[in-house]
Amino acid sequence: MGQKEADYKWKTVGLKKSTFEYFEGHMFNEFVQDHSKWPKASLRIEKYSLLYQNSFNRYVTVAIAITLVHMNIMLQIFRMFSYLFLLLLYNKVSVALDCGQSSSGALRVAYTITVDKSGKGNFTTIQSAIDHVPVDNSRWIRVQISPGVYREKVIIEEHKPCILLDGAGNRFTSVEWNDHEDTRQSATFTSLAANIVAKGITFKNTYNGPFSLDKTQLTQAVAAEILGDKSAFHECAFYGVQDTLWDATGRHFFHQCYIQGGVDFIFGNGQSLYEKSTIKYSLGAYATQYSSGYITAQGRESANDPGGFVFSNCQINGSSKAYLGRAWKSYSRVIIANSYLSEIVVPVGWDAWNLKGKEAQITYVEENCRGPGSDTSKRVPWMKKLSATELSQFLDASFIDQEGWLSGVAKLLDVESFFG
Repeated sequence: MGQKEADYKWKTVGLKKSTFEYFEGHMFNEFVQDHSKWPKASLRIEKYSLLYQNSFNRYVTVAIAITLVHMNIMLQIFRMFSYLFLLLLYNKVSVALDCGQSSSGALRVAYTITVDKSGKGNFTTIQSAIDHVPVDNSRWIRVQISPGVYREKVIIEEHKPCILLDGAGNRFTSVEWNDHEDTRQSATFTSLAANIVAKGITFKNTYNGPFSLDKTQLTQAVAAEILGDKSAFHECAFYGVQDTLWDATGRHFFHQCYIQGGVDFIFGNGQSLYEKSTIKYSLGAYATQYSSGYITAQGRESANDPGGFVFSNCQINGSSKAYLGRAWKSYSRVIIANSYLSEIVVPVGWDAWNLKGKEAQITYVEENCRGPGSDTSKRVPWMKKLSATELSQFLDASFIDQEGWLSGVAKLLDVESFFG
């Protein structure tokens, strides 16, 4: 995986949540604890009063005591209001990230800006259109992208949420670049913000492609890197060979997408659902150099980590032979259900990679699959078997959506339902 060990340990929503939890857990407790110290303050004042025997000094002592108690009360009130302010601020951020959703659940696009290479739109590059979106945007803004090959790197920064990238179809609108080797810097498309939706766009890293036949060794070349929470991709395509789609962190939904690659080409620690998508294994011109490749490299890091890749109603095909996945991190989790597996799947199916001897921590599941590659009789003995109840927790939309954000995205894209 090379440079992937230096992957990001943060995400936009995660940072805000952590800040909120700090103040909730520590500031409020400090308020309670400081309140319990008031009697001690009184004892100290009483001790000081012993130094004064005449009535005048006793009156002064009482006045000082009252003043100190009042100051203490004011300090605690200030701290309490600071806590409440942070609570309201957190709620405001959460509401803002709904991108203008009304109480009825309706989603509206505030306005549309257009991108056209020929100059017939508001902008000629996708990046310039994204740069135009206001900082901390809280309303859906559609960036309508005309057909064409846009040779540029595109980055959506964390302070640019609520963007709908609306292409003309993944066969007509394509974003392409050819950075490589440094995984973190090589992505053609990088999304750091929450609430990003893309429709009908191809994201491609061309470095390991047919125009690179003079190169004799594969290297990391990312087509798309997704770090923002509540990100959805509908009818999009992702092309690369090694490390095509960096499904890094956050809750993500890929619906009717096409993803192609040959080595770890869906990797990261996203909490993601791939629904009705095509996963195409292809090493391209490098097929003669490698006897097999790897489709997934999932990076779940602990038993309590919600991350995992779930493939439901998908098509997994291609040429040559491939493992369904190998364990990038200690608690790697991949579930494939109700999907077609072609003959490309090696009989053992999965690889523990650097976790040999710790396979019990890994969760790899195949359930109700079909096709010549779905025979599990020779699979690794440590592949997991889930009960119907356990499996349903992953196949249901609630695996990534407990607030209803996916139904909002469906309305935004005018799709009746992503499921069924």
